[in-house]
Amino acid sequence: MTRAAKPATARRAVASLVAAGLLGAGVATLLSPALRAQSAAPGQALAFDRAKGNCLACHTMKGGDVPSTVGPELSDMKMRFPDRSTLYAIIDDEEKRNPETVMPPFGKNLILTRQEINEIIDFLYTL
Repeated sequence: MTRAAKPATARRAVASLVAAGLLGAGVATLLSPALRAQSAAPGQALAFDRAKGNCLACHTMKGGDVPSTVGPELSDMKMRFPDRSTLYAIIDDEEKRNPETVMPPFGKNLILTRQEINEIIDFLYTL
């Protein structure tokens, strides 16, 4: 195997592990833009799914088809929430931080699993 082939093979292997959910959440941030987009696809599907995340019901974001003003626009998410655990806590149960929120407690109410919340965060970090 040539030296040039090794990085490409490694990228494919890492992408496969991320897609299969075998690597920890956040690994996508270390990958190339193409691999980040690929690993963010499950999170985007969940965020746009009306039966799961349904983020578009309240938030405007890139790729969304209907603007909303209920919640803040979801953009520059990695800069706004560099600590992944803060964003996780918001999605999991925003009522802990803000008892008057209208945001559903997706984790507490078992709407989303821990893995699904992490997949959505992977997607949000691409915005």
